[in-house]
Amino acid sequence: MLPQTILNAARRFGDRAAFRLASGASVSYSDLDRASDEVAAGLAVRGLGEGDVLLLSLPSGPEYAVAYLAAAKVGAVTAGANPRLRARERGLVADTVDPALVLATESLAGGLPDDLAVELVTPTEDPGRMLRTLRVAHHNVPDLAEDPGRAVCICFTSGSTGDPRGAWFTNRQLAAIAEMDSGGAWGSGGHLVAGTASAHVGVMTKLPWQLASGATIHVMDRWDAGRLLDLLEHHRLPAVNGVAAQIALLLRHPDFDDHDLSGIRAIVVGGGPSPPALVHEARRRFNAPYSIRYSSTESGGIGLGTSLEADDEEALHTVGRPRSGVEAEVRGENGRPVEPGEVGEMWLRTPSTMSGYWGDPVGTATALVDGWLRTDDLASVDPAGCHRLAGRSSEMFIRGGYNVYPLEVEAVLGTHPGVDQVAVVPRPDEVLGEIGVAVVVPSNANRPPTLEELVAHGRSDLSSYKLPSAVRIVDRLPLNAGDKLDRRALAAEETGRQADG
Repeated sequence: MLPQTILNAARRFGDRAAFRLASGASVSYSDLDRASDEVAAGLAVRGLGEGDVLLLSLPSGPEYAVAYLAAAKVGAVTAGANPRLRARERGLVADTVDPALVLATESLAGGLPDDLAVELVTPTEDPGRMLRTLRVAHHNVPDLAEDPGRAVCICFTSGSTGDPRGAWFTNRQLAAIAEMDSGGAWGSGGHLVAGTASAHVGVMTKLPWQLASGATIHVMDRWDAGRLLDLLEHHRLPAVNGVAAQIALLLRHPDFDDHDLSGIRAIVVGGGPSPPALVHEARRRFNAPYSIRYSSTESGGIGLGTSLEADDEEALHTVGRPRSGVEAEVRGENGRPVEPGEVGEMWLRTPSTMSGYWGDPVGTATALVDGWLRTDDLASVDPAGCHRLAGRSSEMFIRGGYNVYPLEVEAVLGTHPGVDQVAVVPRPDEVLGEIGVAVVVPSNANRPPTLEELVAHGRSDLSSYKLPSAVRIVDRLPLNAGDKLDRRALAAEETGRQADG
């Protein structure tokens, strides 16, 4: 799919900028097609072909895209290592996919096994010199036969242990995602901002329709609130996209109120539920509706969402309903749907779902059952048909014999006026086994909420065993490489505090 897409895009859009860097330098659609042709020839000369894995440990940007497109032109499978990974994590990614070749910058090569073929890349803003050492001119690579089942990319996520798992996708899934996200349209144009790393599922599985749109994609190697605000204002972008933490950083930028953001018509936020206080503030200050999108790497970044016309109950406390083409069920441990209001595991069925975990047939068989994806997310369905997340199965803890679901507690505590952000994590306890700790970023650092105030606030909506037994005030909540809340780090810190007495 990708080879034909970039070929057609180059013919249609030619010298239009496909990527624009922070410096103002740009890479055109013609540049992308020509460079990826020459890199594809270089990969073929090195022996890469259909089914081989090319691992990219590169900064986000056009060079990543050129390598990805080139690999697709020879039938190789591209795996991406997030630039924010540490050396140990990078090594685990490489072990998972056993690549035939790795392209890495010197700063992102640490941790790669010594026995791998690694070619170092020097980033440049000159389209004619991108991936220069791999390019072979005037060498035709034979066109691939059309094959919907050909593997195209591997996107990494973390398993229950935190180790990387590679969700792999074929042409069939990329075509389905393009249809679901854009209706298969060509030439809509405009401007897009790449808010996540190029290795993220939100880029790798969506690049086909983004190229088909003819849009100019603005690249931020590292996400920056000030630069995004400038782009939103300058290009009159109709929507701001990101995860909740990024929206919070935009709102807290000292120059936020100096920007004209009247062009924004929607705030679309993925990565899980958003704190109610954040939704309130974002809607007011952007003067735009706020839609929460629920999905996962395994689902191809497609799932559920709240309506832009949602009332407060839906917008603040749920992740909405399945998108068109998506089915969702909440099932019990027996694999059968539970009654409305009961907590169970979210199962999804969508044509965008991964083919499996690369090199992990056992994990694949656990996650994919009769065409359904087991998400490991706990949820319930309310009377309006909206889904409310209760956390991950692995995040649930047991206090005195009762199950506590952190997201359920956070949804209530997050409505306290003194709470800006909150995460509930377990702490070992000699009597109850585990207790809940509310880790809070206060709205006012000089007047943080007390445990007594939080308990009083939550008592009318939560059973007593779900209420926190302790509170810890922090300046910010830790995020992982995917800009999601790092619950493991918080839980580990509570375990350490308990051990220290």
